Formats: sequence, C-alpha cells, structure tokens
Amino acid sequence: MSLLNQLFNRGVFGAKCKTSLTLAISRIKLLQNKRDLQLKLMRKEIAQFLQAGQEPIARIRVEHVIREQNMMAAYAILELFCEFVNARIPIIESQRECPTDLREAIASIIFAAPRCSDVPDLLQIKNLFTTKYGKEFVLAAAELRPESGVNRELIEKLSVCAPPVKIRLKVLKDIAQEHNLEWDSSNTEAELTKKHEDLLAGSKQINNGAVPAQAPTKHVSFQLPPSNGTHDITPAESNKEHARLEVPVTDRKTSSHITNEIETSQKSQDAGMLTDLKIETRPQSSEILERARAAIASAERATAAARAAAELAKIQYGMQKS
Repeated sequence: MSLLNQLFNRGVFGAKCKTSLTLAISRIKLLQNKRDLQLKLMRKEIAQFLQAGQEPIARIRVEHVIREQNMMAAYAILELFCEFVNARIPIIESQRECPTDLREAIASIIFAAPRCSDVPDLLQIKNLFTTKYGKEFVLAAAELRPESGVNRELIEKLSVCAPPVKIRLKVLKDIAQEHNLEWDSSNTEAELTKKHEDLLAGSKQINNGAVPAQAPTKHVSFQLPPSNGTHDITPAESNKEHARLEVPVTDRKTSSHITNEIETSQKSQDAGMLTDLKIETRPQSSEILERARAAIASAERATAAARAAAELAKIQYGMQKS
C-alpha cells in the first residue's frame, strides 16, 4: 500500500510541477514582451528630457530604466532554469534528494519566487519543492546560505539597492547615443560623483564641538570674622537665644509690652536685612560681607536690648517686692 502511495505521489508531484513550470515559462515570455515595450518608451522619454535640458529628471528616471533592464535579465535567467527543470522532471521524481546539477536551478527558482510577484506560478513551484525536499532546503535558498547554490547573477539582478553611478552614466550615454543626441555629460558626471554633505552628521559635529551656554552660577562661600572675641551670631541664633530668656514678671502688662516692642523691633530689623539682601540677585562678595557684618551687628544689638529688658524687669520686680 505504501508503495502505491509513493508511486501516486510521484505522479502527482511530476504532473503539478510540469504544469506550473509550463505556465511560468509562458507568463515570463509575456512579461518580457510587455516590459520591452515599456522600456523603449521610458528610454525615449529620458532622451526627450536630455534634449530639453532637464537632466535632474533624467537622472531619476534612469534608475527606473535600469531596474526594468535588471528584471528582464532576471526573467531571462528564470526562463532558462524553468526549461531546464521541466526537462529533468523524471530525474527529480526518481531521486529523493536534489540532484547536484539541478541544485542551482531549483534554488534560484525558490529564491526568486517571492521577489517576482508578476509570476505567481513560481510560488506554486516553491511549495512543491518544499514538500519534496523539506523546509530546510527552501530556507537555505531563501536566506542565501553559503550552501544554497543560488545563481549570483540572479541575486544581483533582483537586488533592490540603488544602481552604481557608473551604470547610471553609462545608460544615459547609451540613450543619448541611441537617439543621436549631442549631450554634454560633464554636468551630470559632476552631480553624480559629488559627495553630498550629511546634514545630520554635521549637526552632530556642531553639537559635539560647541559647548551649550549655561547661565553662570556663582557660589559664594564666606566665613564671617568673630567680633569682639566672641563667636559668630546669626539672626537665627539670636532668635533662639531670645526664646530661651525667661523673664519673671509680676506686672504682666509692663513685661508683655516691653517684650512685644523688642520682638517687633527685631522682626522689623530682620525683615529690613532680608529685603536689603534680596535687592540684588548677584551682589559682589565685598557687599555680601558688609551686609553680613551689618546683620551680625544688628543681631548683637537686639540681644543686648533683650538682656537690658530682662534686667529692667528684674529691677522692677525687686522694687515692688521690697
């Protein structure tokens, strides 16, 4: 039973493959005739552009001409490979592995199948060989592995890369000569061979070379000299010292009045000093030192006033007690 299945499968593979190859050959011939007419029309248009002095348009259109020429050359190679494989169908059916002399033809057809959408029969042939030789064989040809054996000229013709400058110049000269045009190619040669500046790279170099301007920041650090041999006193310390003062008062009205006057005067002095310090955003270091010294002096005066008030309150308390 398995032998019958193998014989049946062989017959089915051979018939399907032969049919697909025949259809692919016929379709390729039709496409070659169609593209040949289009190519002649495109070359004539480029000759008209060259004659009218519109060389920039001609330089763009010539790439389409080169692409059409490459496709026609690829179709010619595929037609030969399809004819070769079609003639060797009995050998392919009789052997389980791919014959060595047919490896290049079969691998090239598999590689070109997804890249030649105008010939859908090649995809059917690819699926048949996938069933025959397995997915690994097909992947090797599709990914252009070293052992795939795909035709190198076919790879170049089906490449999507831009054509080289020499080929574009050659095709333009051939078109001008074909239509008997006296065309000076010096401008086109200079434009094609000119090295265009990379604007993105240039901006990066500018950014790398120039240091971005930053607002100058001035960090001023100073140490106040001690006055009269005592340690430095800041407004915050004077406030703390004032808060620690304990004044025993019997007459609460008198003591509270004195304390309120002292606190009011001290707050006004501190506010005045802060306002003076905020007048200029970036004062000079000498001005900062002078203002700091003035702040220390006013803080010392506030402390002395607080101590005098405390002494006065003590005296009044002693007089009332006696």
